[in-house]
Amino acid sequence: MYIDLLKKVLVDYHRINEIEYSPVYESKGNFKSKLVVWANKRLAKFGLAICKKFNFNKENRINGKDWPANADTMIGLKRLDNIEYCIKNILQDNIEGDLIETGVWRGGATIFMKALLRYNNVTDRNVWVADSFEGLPKPNEQKYAADKNDIHFTRSELAISMETVKSNFEKYGLLDEQVKFLKGWFKDTLPNAPISKLSLLRLDGDMYESTMDAITALYPKLSIGGYLIVDDWGAVAGCKKAIEDYRKEHNITEPIIEIDWTGVYWRKER
Repeated sequence: MYIDLLKKVLVDYHRINEIEYSPVYESKGNFKSKLVVWANKRLAKFGLAICKKFNFNKENRINGKDWPANADTMIGLKRLDNIEYCIKNILQDNIEGDLIETGVWRGGATIFMKALLRYNNVTDRNVWVADSFEGLPKPNEQKYAADKNDIHFTRSELAISMETVKSNFEKYGLLDEQVKFLKGWFKDTLPNAPISKLSLLRLDGDMYESTMDAITALYPKLSIGGYLIVDDWGAVAGCKKAIEDYRKEHNITEPIIEIDWTGVYWRKER
């Protein structure tokens, strides 16, 4: 019951009958964005901010098809179920290695990983929380053509600070020495990260560049029998292409299994 309740709390599913009010964030550069910034600065003097009102949609929250106002993850219940399934098998089969997510937003998926380790009394594995904590990089279109016109870097609501993510771990009572933070762009932090083996590798970097940087640095460390999860396979064409390119280059033939409308995974066999 603890695990089931935790999943619902992480996605804010317990507010199913409530209306959500989500802040209107600015996207860098356009007139509407500048107007929002101007208005919010003045409203802040009165403790107010511009928000958008929307009704809770059960199916969207189950499938992770919305951006929750208050939840600690936007991946939905099905992708949390998938994390639970993978970790259950990892522990049952004694697959060696730590757990990592690359691209964590508010930290919900990694919080859930840590909760499952705590629930199973696992003290010899770490959960790695890898993110720039400053949003996504501007697309390098010359090097990564698949990222052309990508606008993720303009979404300020994706830039969640490391201090906020740590605070989110703390509010669940799950911040301890088994939680390790890797702050910075993946190309800088992941190749030399002090990780020897992984049993679970969850990619949530949205872009081709971020996805390719993460899988290139970390897939060789994934133990046989470990799991690779891709969050943005169905949502971002650049992410899907990065996975397809890497699999082709390294002759990875394990079947790709769908989780929901966007998430996929496979188990490493060789």
